Amino acid sequence: MRRNFLHFLNLLWQSILFWTFAMFCYAIFRYFGLDQDVMYTLNKGITNKRAFLEPLTIISIMGFGLGIVYAIVDFLFEKYITKKISLGLSLLIKTFFHFIATVLIVSTIITLVSKVVTVNVEIKPGWWLTEKRFWSALFYLIVCSLVLSFIKISTERFGKGMFFKILMGSYSNPKEEKRILMFLDLKDSTTIAESLGHQKYSQFIQDCFLDLNDVTNNYDAEIYQYVGDEAVLSWSYKTGLKNNNCIGVFFAFEEQRESRKDYYLKKYGVYPEFKAGLHGGPLMVAEVGSVRKELAYHGDVINTSARIQAECNKYNVTILLSEKLLTDLNIELSNSISLGSVLLKGKKQEVKIHTIKRF
Repeated sequence: MRRNFLHFLNLLWQSILFWTFAMFCYAIFRYFGLDQDVMYTLNKGITNKRAFLEPLTIISIMGFGLGIVYAIVDFLFEKYITKKISLGLSLLIKTFFHFIATVLIVSTIITLVSKVVTVNVEIKPGWWLTEKRFWSALFYLIVCSLVLSFIKISTERFGKGMFFKILMGSYSNPKEEKRILMFLDLKDSTTIAESLGHQKYSQFIQDCFLDLNDVTNNYDAEIYQYVGDEAVLSWSYKTGLKNNNCIGVFFAFEEQRESRKDYYLKKYGVYPEFKAGLHGGPLMVAEVGSVRKELAYHGDVINTSARIQAECNKYNVTILLSEKLLTDLNIELSNSISLGSVLLKGKKQEVKIHTIKRF
């Protein structure tokens, strides 16, 4: 419940900020300098300053209201609807609710402000059908929605903060960063795939990663990539250490799956278990490709994280991490168990590894 509330608050402030700013810009485009237009005549008694400031204030308030209602609609769709229907149908239904919300918010704001200032719009049933100014504003809102959708998709694709760094060309040349990586892999994947068949197995993996996506935002995790039944999560070193995010996301993922255990057993007859390996340190980040660009990580951190994860089966544990990373985390020694030193494949020096108890 708390995580859902925090996710909603995050969605809410972003929505309010975006739509208030968007409508503020619309008011400037629409009304700034309008008093100097040869095709426009001010109403008697209204000063040039009021001719701009009044609509600027009213429309900005509309943006604030739209931000609140859109955030509520988007949150409810993410939580209860989007996963159950196709993307196209989800967008169609969400657009319909956004339209209803727009009519209600605009009608409410105009009705309230009309008691304080003169508004040249008569609010009555169906007023928006013949109001050309409403439809011009609605077209602007649709364009803004497309921009917002593009930003959201790009952010989801590249991770928080990464999209804007890419826009600024931060990774045009390889750049060194200190990061934490987690390699997360499905246990007994071959056996499960053979028992389910390729089509049902794909649905099974899809459900698993949807459960993973439900918890990653709460721990500021970035999905670096999906490779078959494996996911690679990434954090900046500071973000991964904060509140033990890089460890907490694994146990939150376990809790999420456990809450849906009956669903998995009923639909697939199998309950998914995952194993994870973590390591952190400096690596290189760079944009690769030209036809299809993506960010790529290069360095020892990647290989070490993957090799540590491969040791989980040997020690019969679900999570392993390097001692180097453990010493930087805020974890009590009683919650960790040392498994000694191992010589990982491809390494010349042994690496000390530990497992963590759920906390």
